[in-house]
Amino acid sequence: MTQIYPSIACNLDSDILQTALPLFMDEKVEAIEWSFDALYKERQIPQWFVELLQAFSQEKRLIGHGIYFSLFSGKWSKEQQDWLTHLKKVTTNFQFDHITEHFGFMTGQNFHDGAPISIPFTKSTLAIGQDRLLRMYDACSCPVGLENLAFSYSLEEVKRHGDFLNQLIEPVNGFIILDLHNLYCQIHNFDIDYEDIIALYPLHRVREIHISGGSWEPSTTLPQKQVRRDTHDDQVPQEVFELLKKTIHRCPNLKFVVMEQIGTGLKTPESKVQFQLDFQTMSHIIQESNHQNTSTNTFLLDTPALPTPFKFPLEDNDLHADQMELSRILETAADTPTLFREIQNSRLANSAWNTENWSPFMIETAMHIAQKWKGK
Repeated sequence: MTQIYPSIACNLDSDILQTALPLFMDEKVEAIEWSFDALYKERQIPQWFVELLQAFSQEKRLIGHGIYFSLFSGKWSKEQQDWLTHLKKVTTNFQFDHITEHFGFMTGQNFHDGAPISIPFTKSTLAIGQDRLLRMYDACSCPVGLENLAFSYSLEEVKRHGDFLNQLIEPVNGFIILDLHNLYCQIHNFDIDYEDIIALYPLHRVREIHISGGSWEPSTTLPQKQVRRDTHDDQVPQEVFELLKKTIHRCPNLKFVVMEQIGTGLKTPESKVQFQLDFQTMSHIIQESNHQNTSTNTFLLDTPALPTPFKFPLEDNDLHADQMELSRILETAADTPTLFREIQNSRLANSAWNTENWSPFMIETAMHIAQKWKGK
């Protein structure tokens, strides 16, 4: 029987570290998740932060979460190769229990100025995703997984996401981060019932759960609609805690439950206290369910069975061209009418992207996401 560890997404951010300090001092935080590729602007990591990472690493309570690999980019880039090289180096300095990445590709020409956006679920994107996961596994030699995406263009895409994730991770015996706030976004944005959507995910593949907060965004295309965004800048909604209670016992291989919040949402004394209360609520739910956990899957491959990555990464030039055009449209459209018109007249029309069935309020949301990231 494996314990489930209450964890915090903990990066080199003074607000999150100051907020979490009382929880660390009281030994409430049993594992930390570190976005190891988020320090590209830092020339040197402070020694005290290295020591924090090493302390959890030595207890096998450190997990790595990537942001910038851009798993489904149609064209292999130098930045992706550098990312793998960095991953391999980092895993020689720290012992990660597992490594994960986001689903999707990063919009934008600049490697660090893009938004994670979904892709068409095709044989080509499946092969590219499997190729990239294999390279991740080869670089880190520990279990690898993917996080379900909060953003989808259509209800059809929402319904296919869990199965596509399962196909992606199968060759490396990978796992899923089930982000429950992302699921909450899908439930609200597409008016789908929890039981209907959770039945579409391979819950035996869930090794990690994320919970977080987000924000509401009005839609100009559907004035009565409030779009739920996964912005990580507010407290955890009660609805997400209820999802955790419903889901945790359904995941027999669950090992970590991670609470996420970015530092910009932790500027006031009230927000800091609320973060600590949210963590305690999460921990209490975990404690109540720990006795039910029966993990059997290590999510490791036997060495003789490890597939060898192709010498050259798989590429799809047509997919790359589609992604560059979509990125350009999302990042430069002056308003929603221009956005819709350009997509309808683009190379994506009448293609596997199925743009004709995209929900207008989600296309508008994609534009806001891309333009926000571009301005970072």
